[in-house]
This record gives sequence, structure tokens and C-alpha cells, in this order.
Amino acid sequence: MGKSTGRRRKLILILSVFIISILIGTMTGAVGAYLRSAPSLDQVSFDPKLTTYVYDVDGRVLARFFKENRIPADLEEIPEILQQAFLAAEDKDFYTHYGVDISGIGRAIIANLTSSGGKLQGGSTITQQLARNAFLTLEQTWSRKLKELLWAIQIERKYTKDEILEAYLNVIYFGHGAHGVQAASQAYFSKSVEQITLPEAALLAAVANGPSIYSPFNDPEAGLNRRNLILRRMRDYGYITEEQYNEAQATPITLEDGRRHPTQAPYFVEYVRRFLMDRYGESLVYGGGLRVYTTLDLDLQTKAESALAEWVPTKKVSDSGLDQPQTALVTLDTEYGYIRAMVGGRGGDQFNRAVQATRQPGSAMKPFVYAAAIDRKLITAADVYTDEPTTFRLITGDTWSPRNYDGTYGGAMTVREALEDSVNVIAAKVIEEIDPSLVIEYAERLGISTLVKSGRRNDMTLALSLGGLTRGVTPLEMAQAYGVFAGGGIRVEPMAILRVEGPDGTLIDEFRPQRELVLSPETSYIMTDMMRGVIERGTGIGANIGRPAAGKTGTTSDFTDAWFVGYTPSLVTSIWIGQDDNSPMIYPDQRIGSGLAARAWRAYMQEVVASTQAEVFEQPAGVVGPLTIDRTNGLLADDQCNGVPPEDRSLEIFIRGTEPTDPSPRCSTLFSPPFNFLPWLRR
Repeated sequence: MGKSTGRRRKLILILSVFIISILIGTMTGAVGAYLRSAPSLDQVSFDPKLTTYVYDVDGRVLARFFKENRIPADLEEIPEILQQAFLAAEDKDFYTHYGVDISGIGRAIIANLTSSGGKLQGGSTITQQLARNAFLTLEQTWSRKLKELLWAIQIERKYTKDEILEAYLNVIYFGHGAHGVQAASQAYFSKSVEQITLPEAALLAAVANGPSIYSPFNDPEAGLNRRNLILRRMRDYGYITEEQYNEAQATPITLEDGRRHPTQAPYFVEYVRRFLMDRYGESLVYGGGLRVYTTLDLDLQTKAESALAEWVPTKKVSDSGLDQPQTALVTLDTEYGYIRAMVGGRGGDQFNRAVQATRQPGSAMKPFVYAAAIDRKLITAADVYTDEPTTFRLITGDTWSPRNYDGTYGGAMTVREALEDSVNVIAAKVIEEIDPSLVIEYAERLGISTLVKSGRRNDMTLALSLGGLTRGVTPLEMAQAYGVFAGGGIRVEPMAILRVEGPDGTLIDEFRPQRELVLSPETSYIMTDMMRGVIERGTGIGANIGRPAAGKTGTTSDFTDAWFVGYTPSLVTSIWIGQDDNSPMIYPDQRIGSGLAARAWRAYMQEVVASTQAEVFEQPAGVVGPLTIDRTNGLLADDQCNGVPPEDRSLEIFIRGTEPTDPSPRCSTLFSPPFNFLPWLRR
């Protein structure tokens, strides 16, 4: 029996050794596998998603683009008291261990083994938390915890303690969309992290431990209790004195809610965002921490939004919940093409009517007709046409009989007067003489890209002169085109962005004005002078701002679109009003046309120029005049001309070489009242 017992013990011993060997081998293999899965030092690189900022021309924040709202902060910018608060809360031995706190892990293992669930929790150092947040998932499993240890060791091998702490403070989540201490400081206190106080520092350290639990926005009492616990730890660890502790823990929590980041100039911001997405891609735009400096002037933008809100009434609300009629406004700097203000509509939609809506321009198209004819020296502003019932035969064999807005006809008048009073018949006569293709050529030179030149329906028609287009035009391109007149014939491409920088200030892109001479300075000045008359005594008199300005009204015959496009020497602004469904703006109490657009333009531009010196349009050397003419025939009527009464005289300017040289026949005494030739015949 003794031999049998001995054999049994020997067998058990052999079996135990075998099983233990297998277990040790398995564990060794597992540990080896995990060790082999350790990241290389090249893989240990912190690249957190950073918030992209969009600024106006004066550096004011317009918008933020992010998936994780994170603003990088160097350790030197983070107050020492905030660093100490996190050390006290999360890892008091941070500067003495090598990334892993063995005793802390041991305590956590014992705690977890004695509880249900079998998940390892607690015991993480700051380095481990950084590894988890930057490179791993937040799942509570043994495998993730082992990976966390390996990453922590590699992080400690590659980076200094200060670099690790800085990365940690920029990575951790504080709730309410705020990642990192800088974004958290702004979310909870609406101030930079550099300005943080001791009680605020302890609160941020408290919140980071469990944002959903300790955020004072969610549970003020829980946040206060956790904050005071952090303060006690800071006192116990020697970071603060007893006096500082007493004062800080007696301080109530005071929040300045900075969680929301309202977007200024939303339609302009969306215009910028789309450009950035096309150029840089989603990863950089929403995580690259770009600094985007735009051309927008937030002061002008506010004035534009206020003017439209004041002057454009809401007549109904569409099924989409948007006020109708809708509006759009664009202001450009005439020298550089900078977009200074952009309103793309009234509401929270992303359809930017300033750049995406192609609408009928009405009579705002007429300046392109006259500019083409004057530039080719086919007419002058003094040429006389007759406004009368006229029927045109079209190339299709059909006939077309344009009528004026009020149904009346004015008889003989100069081209200048025809533009001032927006006479349809004369614009149609001029385009018939010069051909619609020439008008399209000039409109495209000036920046209109939406004209249709081929196909069954196209814009090669006489109706082009009255703004009857196949597609339409956009407020942005109308502002650009009229800006050519203001800029002496130079077309400048609209610019929204000045430069783009990386989060460290490195220049990524810089944009410069794209300028091209597309119209003679002489034609530009004459058109400007003619459109000054539109404002001073014509259809755009509602836009008169009491200083040199030029512009043109535009209303479609069915009241679906209303325009005013006008400019000073420095700024050009286009305003459009219309309903999204293209229905007429005819209401029981009001018809909305270009007169309202002109008055809104005046209200806005008066605010814009109020604090500036009045500017003048400089006359080029190639422009002759002003000369006194007989407005009934466009010929000279100087001081020696007694036959032309004052009411038939007007001043006119010309491109050199096109000015009249002959006197009006009415200047001859033979034809001048009171028939001075009769006494001579009686002799």
C-alpha cells in the first residue's frame, strides 16, 4: 500500500508539473504575444484632432469646425496650479514612476477580483490614460488593459514627462464637446486657460474624472464635492497651503457658459467651408486645427443683416419654415475683390442664395448692353433714340413687342435718359443693332458665367436686354460685374480667404487678388456716370446716399425678382429679393420690386460709409467733357447757341474721338426763334 501511495503521489507530481508547465508556457506565449504587439516608437506619435477656426478680417471668430473641439495649449501656457490639480487627482507619483504604477494596479486587481464582472478598473497612471485616450479604445477588458501597459511603457521611452503631461492635458475629454484644458476652460468659464484660478483648476480636474457625473452644468452638487476633494488632495500633497485650501473650498462654483459656439455670417461660413473641404479634405478641415483668415468684415455683415431684416417684410412662411420673400446680399471691395459681407438668405438652411441661386436680373442687365455698345464706339450716351411702340421680328419668325413698366412711351430721348428711366424699348433697339452675342461677350468678360449660348433655349435673343435669361444670374457675380465699372475696367475675382495657417502658425496657403483689365477705363467711367443718374434722378432714386454712388434697379415683369446693384468707388453691393418658389411678390397690401431693394441698399450703405470720407470717381484722361449738347439730337449746344432752350440742354461726356463736333441745327439763327432771318428778308 505504501508503494501504491508513492506511485500515486509521483504521478500527481508529474501531472502537476506537466500542467504547470503548460500554464507557464501558455502564459509565456501570451505575454510574448503581447510584447510582440507592443507599438514601435515611430507609432507612438500624438496627433489629436484639433479645432479649425475661421476668423473675420479683424481676427474675430466667425466659426469653428471640429469633430472634437480641441484647442492646443503648450505646457508653458497651462498654469502650474492646473497641472498640480491633475497630478493630485489622477497620479501624484507621475514624475517618479516609469509609466506604470505596479502597486496601484495590484490594489485595483484585488478590488476587481473581489467584485463581480471580472473587468479590470482603476490604477491607471496619467501615461496609461494618455495611451488609452490617444491610441486605444475605452472598453474595460483585460486585453485592452494589457495593451495600455505596453503603450504606456513605449510612451515613457519616447517622451519626457513634461511632454507626456502636455499631451495628456490636450487629449482628455471634459464633456459638452470640449477636449483638452483650453477648450474646457472656454466651455466652463468662457476664458483662456492661462486665466484659470485655483478653484477653477480643481473643478476641471474633478470634471475630467467623469464628465457626465461631475459636470456642474449637469449636477452642481456633485461637481462641488468632487472639486473640494481635489483641493484637499492638493493641500495634503503640498501643492497648496491650508490658507489657499480654505479660501478655495469656500468659493462657490461660478460658470460662464461657453459651450455653444454660435456661427457668425452662416452663409459666408458655409461658402468658406465648402472651399476648404474641396482644397484640403475633411480630415484637415475638421481635425487639422487650421486657422482660416477671411476677408469678411463682421461689422459690415451685421449692418447688412440688420438692413435686410428691417426693410424686407415677411409675407409668408414656406413649408420648409423659411421666411418669404428671401433675400441675398454681397458686398465686394472693388480694388481687391474681398467679400466684405454676404447674406445668403433668411433662415437656417444651407442654400446660399448669394452664390447658388440663379435668378432673373430684369433691367439690371441693361448696363451690359450699353457698355458693349459704348466700348465698341457704336453709340454714345448722347445718342438719341425714340421710345415708341415697336415690334421686332425674331430669327425664329416670331414677333416681340416690349413694353415699358408703366405702359407709356417717352418719345425721343438720349441713351443716358433711357438708362436712367430704365426704358425697355430703347434697350431692345440697341441690342438689335449690336447683336446679342456682343452683349454676352461683354457680360462674360465682366464676370457673368451663367449665360446660355447654345441649345434650343439660349440667351442669344433680344430679350437679353431686359434680363430675360434662360438660367439667370447670381448676386455674387452681379456684384463682381458691376465692380468692373467701379474699378476702372478691372475685373477682380471675388476672394473669401486671405490665408490659411496650421495650428502652430505655419503658413499653408496665401491667396492674392486675381485682376484683369476687361473693359476700357473710359467706358467704365461713362457707365458709372450714367448710373449715377439712375440714383440721382432715375429709377434708383431710393438708393441715394448723399454722396457719389452709381447703380441700377432690376424688377422682372411678373415681380418674381427684385434687384438693386450699386457701388461707391470702394465698395459694390448687390441686393436681391425673391421667393424661393419663384412665385410673384404680389400681396394684398404690397408689390415688392426694385424700389424696396434700392431703399434697403441705401439703409445699409449709409451705415457702411457713415464714418468715412466721401470718395469721387476719377475721370480718365481719355474721357472728353462734360460738353453741353442739344438733348434732342446729341449735337453741340454751347454758350453761343441761342436756339436751344435750357430745358433741352444737358451735359455729356464721351470717349475721346466720339464726341460731337457739329453744332445743333437749332443753333443756327436761320432756324432759331424768334425767326431772326425775317427782318433780313424784309430789307
